[in-house]
Amino acid sequence: MKLLITTTLLSFSLLSASEIYATYSVQAVKEANLAFNIGGIVKKALVDIGDEVKSNELLAELKNSDIKANLNLAQIELKYAKKDYNRQLKVKSVIGQSVLDKFAFKKEIAQAKIAQIKTTLDKTYLKAPFDGVISYKNIEKGDVVAGVNPKVVYKIISSHKRELIVEFDAKYLTTIKVGDTFKYKIDGSNKELKGKIIKIYPTVDAKTQKAKAKVIANDIKVGLFGSGTIVTKD
Repeated sequence: MKLLITTTLLSFSLLSASEIYATYSVQAVKEANLAFNIGGIVKKALVDIGDEVKSNELLAELKNSDIKANLNLAQIELKYAKKDYNRQLKVKSVIGQSVLDKFAFKKEIAQAKIAQIKTTLDKTYLKAPFDGVISYKNIEKGDVVAGVNPKVVYKIISSHKRELIVEFDAKYLTTIKVGDTFKYKIDGSNKELKGKIIKIYPTVDAKTQKAKAKVIANDIKVGLFGSGTIVTKD
């Protein structure tokens, strides 16, 4: 009797599981187009397609010796502006507040000039916004880059994590739930892979009548596509 009940429950479980056909495409969890937002001549192009980089790692640099020279000059100006201000501060009671304010203004202008030059200098360095892999390169040493309408010189994608954008018939939109399993294969491989649906998009494509869901995967080539089945409970 116990065996019969167990068999009946197992049969019911198998019958209650539905497999819904779906297609998928592979995207990076993170991706970014990188460009300089200042004009200049490329001094260094340090990474190539396929290189793994760390967040804030230097990828490329523009020639900036003139900016560094201006920064050095501005720092000297600030040094003496501070000395002038401190000297006048000691005789404030003699010279009066209005005269002291002129020296304070000169010091603050020098400080603001340094901040401005540092901002310009920072723009000559192109750094990685996050840990990732370089997927595109369009920059070489000696290239001229424009400050207006800058071209994309690098593209970066997240190192390992991928998103599967899963598409299925919209009539199953109320049937499929977050947490359901997506089974799929990569072209050229017989190995079955599985992932959990983490998000279901609330809209439907008006032309194709397809709905979408998202599944997280690892170490799959961006741009691949294929098909699989969503396992759900009726």
